[in-house]
Amino acid sequence: MYGEKHDLVHEFPEYRERIHQLKSSNHHFARLFDEYHQVDHEIRRIEEEVETPSDSYTESVKAKRLKLKDELYAMLTAK
Repeated sequence: MYGEKHDLVHEFPEYRERIHQLKSSNHHFARLFDEYHQVDHEIRRIEEEVETPSDSYTESVKAKRLKLKDELYAMLTAK
């Protein structure tokens, strides 16, 4: 939804410390984290109409963000 924050700390506030820990100690998590935030930033620009790509492109980018979020969540909740 327009205006909502989708950065990982807002999405998973209960994992704030774990996010910081994994960003520092897990190269794969850090790479996915950076990619997630780049994609999220691109979506924010689309929602703010700074960029106006096709609807199919917008949906594909949103699907990519969701996939990355799922992967990151799995890493956050892994024991």
